[in-house]
Amino acid sequence: MIGITKTFTLPDGREVSIETGKLAKQADGSVVVKLGDTMLLATVVAMQEAKENVDFMPLSVEYREKYAAAGRFPGGFFKREARPSDYEVLISRLVDRALRPLFPDDFHAEVQVQVTLISADKNFLPDALACLAASSALAVSDIPFNGPISEVRVARINGEFVVNPALDVMPQSDIDIIVAASMDNIVMVEGEMKEVSEDDMIEAIRVGHEAIKVQCTAQLELAAMIEKSKTKRTYCHENNDPDFKLRVHEATYQQVYDMSKSGIANKAERKRILGEIKDAFVATLTDEEKAEKKALIGRYYHDVEKEAIRNATMDIRQRVDGRKLDEIRPIWSEIDYLPAAHGSAIFSRGETQSLTTVTLGTKMDAQMIDGAVIEEKINFILHYNFPSFATGEVKPIRSTGRREIGHGNLALRALKTMIPQGPDNLYTIRVVSDILESNGSSSMATVCAGTMALMDAGVKIIKPVSGIAMGLITDNKRYVVLSDILGDEDHLGDMDFKVCGTRDGITACQMDIKVDGLSFVILKEALEQARRGRMHILGEMAKTITEPREDYKAFVPRITQIKVPKEFIGAIIGPGGKVIQEMQRETGTTIVIEEVGEFGVVDIVADNLEARDKVLDKIKRIVAIPEVGEIYKGKVKNIQSFGAFVEIIPNQDGLLHISEIAWERLEKVEDALKVGDEVEVKLIEVDPKTGKLKLSRRVLLPKPEGYVERKPEPRGGRPDRGDRGERGGDRDRDRDRGRGGDRDHRGPRR
Repeated sequence: MIGITKTFTLPDGREVSIETGKLAKQADGSVVVKLGDTMLLATVVAMQEAKENVDFMPLSVEYREKYAAAGRFPGGFFKREARPSDYEVLISRLVDRALRPLFPDDFHAEVQVQVTLISADKNFLPDALACLAASSALAVSDIPFNGPISEVRVARINGEFVVNPALDVMPQSDIDIIVAASMDNIVMVEGEMKEVSEDDMIEAIRVGHEAIKVQCTAQLELAAMIEKSKTKRTYCHENNDPDFKLRVHEATYQQVYDMSKSGIANKAERKRILGEIKDAFVATLTDEEKAEKKALIGRYYHDVEKEAIRNATMDIRQRVDGRKLDEIRPIWSEIDYLPAAHGSAIFSRGETQSLTTVTLGTKMDAQMIDGAVIEEKINFILHYNFPSFATGEVKPIRSTGRREIGHGNLALRALKTMIPQGPDNLYTIRVVSDILESNGSSSMATVCAGTMALMDAGVKIIKPVSGIAMGLITDNKRYVVLSDILGDEDHLGDMDFKVCGTRDGITACQMDIKVDGLSFVILKEALEQARRGRMHILGEMAKTITEPREDYKAFVPRITQIKVPKEFIGAIIGPGGKVIQEMQRETGTTIVIEEVGEFGVVDIVADNLEARDKVLDKIKRIVAIPEVGEIYKGKVKNIQSFGAFVEIIPNQDGLLHISEIAWERLEKVEDALKVGDEVEVKLIEVDPKTGKLKLSRRVLLPKPEGYVERKPEPRGGRPDRGDRGERGGDRDRDRDRGRGGDRDHRGPRR
């Protein structure tokens, strides 16, 4: 079957196609977006009617990757796709946050958007196409939607901005952001940077918006070719009573406005007063009105709160908690709060508090990412937890939510460019932020607490990082930009713009816009105000800690790293892991070996220097090449009548002849040695034909006083008995033994 296709080109000339009418035709809208070998199937389905008493937008967005898309099997026992990975959750959130503000305010029917990766080019990240696919599916449907929109990835590579770049050039970029926008307005921005300026970030957003305009035009042209999309479905999801709405407004607006002007800092106190205002109004209603208008009371009173608090903020340019527009809440912090943790910090800003820990582990603790497109090991992990008690609520404890994954990812992006790599950091690092109180900006508190906990742990971070959440309130005629927003200001405001960075530039950002018409002038003002706030917060953090600890805490395992030629990896491990397991058992250390290029990288994790040195010595002996004249400490492995075999380096023995054990004559080897003894020997000869090693112990022992070295027996003659060398003496002894032994020790002749 032939579908309907619309194509457009990216700034670098690559072609993108949007096809509809071929797959998933029973969905309300479906498209396939294709760029090179990457293909995404997007479907959208909406219920015809809203559920009873639903006054919000019940939107669900799911992004999933099929392993077959990249020619791979899923990992795990069941060999099928299971719960979404963090990567899939993060892409779902990107699409959700871009789509949600553009549905009509009074549209409350449940909508489900599904985006599936069905073919994957391993050199291209599909997240940059997911929102384009979702918006296109909505565009060709009859579902009401104030789009179209799209998202693009913008990277700056070698000074040039690139839209939707290939994966293999991304390590060269210093900006990596996802921009979502409509034809006219920026909707969302998220990404990471390497200490870039505010102006550079704005330019990256501008480049992304220009590319998005082309994609929105393509969607409009495709929708115009689809008959179904020309007439959007009619709906009535709200029952309104304008007279009652006016009544609620007249009875409560001024009281809420006055409360907002009074500048009450405590959230619980503000909530109590707002509740009392509502309850006082409800008390004026008859029992019949209370029952009949129950759903409308909450909705209309919320509208009053929003209008009154926003107007008061713009009228008097003072926040609901009494702060100035650019004022940061009081900050206090503490490090080393948890004595048994490798690193810990508390960061409190107003009524938001994070207790953050740092744990240092080995390569074996690194996280394995096994996605359809991305396969990698991660040695810097950040987890964010938000329990219900942080806001004084009772909620069931469930698995990690999407919000927690998203907030943790933002904090991770903010910090990771400041984590040293290579020999300056041999650890796998896990940062865990537990939010103990929350009233806005908890992800930014995580960034600040994470920085301090890392320094407390002794991690040599390059520079401290702080974060701040910016807000906006506007009525399209006037506006105010707010620094360090509260939860109420996030909920009732028009923007949540989180900016993280060092004193020298931005490292991560996340922006959600709820209104049309955010100009680049306002955006630039918000970024400059955020920069000043970031500097203030860094100054407050410096009152507690300014530099990482000089050394790790005493109980943190130390990691020593050495490189060996890769051909010795097998010898270090030993048959069946025997050698490495024995070293670990004897010393109590952990040894991790990884092949990197032409070398084996060996990490020795030890609690004390003595154990580490023992392992180092053993490994050095394993990788050593025996040299004549060198002294070795070996172990007796086997004893024969003519000598002992001594292992001087693992799996390599040398012969210690009986004549080389001691200066005095030995009747048998066991008189001096037994199996398992450790003995120092010198390598005196390597047979050039066989490679066999000949060892001597006696040359390392003091020569007995008066000892006379015997000369060897001349060929073809009999030496003088008083001048025999040691070898001649040995032969005489052997001959005498053949005749019954030394006569001096024979019994009387019978």
